[in-house]
Amino acid sequence: MQMSRQSHRDRIYDVLMTRIRRGEVGWDDRLIDTAIATELGVSRMPARDALMRLAAEGYLVPTTRGFTLPNLSRAEVLEVFELRRMLDPRAAAMAAQAMTPEVLADLTHAVAQTQGSLVSGDVPLFFHACEVYRNRWLDIVPNRVLVDTIRRYLVQVQTVRLTTMRDDTTNRIIVEGQRDLLAAFRARDAVAASDRMLRFVIEGEQAFRATAP
Repeated sequence: MQMSRQSHRDRIYDVLMTRIRRGEVGWDDRLIDTAIATELGVSRMPARDALMRLAAEGYLVPTTRGFTLPNLSRAEVLEVFELRRMLDPRAAAMAAQAMTPEVLADLTHAVAQTQGSLVSGDVPLFFHACEVYRNRWLDIVPNRVLVDTIRRYLVQVQTVRLTTMRDDTTNRIIVEGQRDLLAAFRARDAVAASDRMLRFVIEGEQAFRATAP
C-alpha cells in the first residue's frame, strides 16, 4: 500500500528532527527540499511540507537557498538561559524520581562516550553523546508539558553547543556535570539532581558568555 503525502511528511520530519537533535546539522548546512526528496526517495512536496513544519516550530529558518538553523543573537541565547534556570532543574528532579535501571544504563553509556571523545578528540561523537544523554533523561520526565516546553528551546541549546563545544575546558566541565547528575539520578535524589542541573545551566551560560562574540 502506498504511503500518503502526510505519512511521507511525518517520516521526513522525524528524520530531520533526529539529525538536528544529534547535531548533524550545522549553521553552514542548507536543507533543500529537492535534495532531501531524492535522498529519501519521495516527491518534493512532502519534503517541503516537513521543512516548512520545522520552520513553523522554530527549528529552521527558510532562506532563498533552502532552510538553515536559526542563528540566534547573543541576547536571545542569554534570554533563554533565564528560562532554563527555572525549568531544567525541575525537570531533572522529576527525572531522578522516575529513574529506571534501563535509563541509567543508557546514561552511563553516554557519559562513557563523552569521556572517551575527550581523549580521541572526536567532536561529532561528543556532540551526539551529549544529545543522547539529554534526551534520554528528558524522555522519562512525567510532566510532558514541561518536556515539550524545554524541547522548544532546542535551537538555543544547539547554538550554545556549536559555540562552545570545541573548547577543551568547556567540554571537561560538561563531562563533570554529566557525571554528577548521573550520580544524583542513580541515588534517585531529586534535590541533588535539581541543584546540579541549576549549576550545569549556569556553567553553560558562563562558557557561552566567555566564548560568544
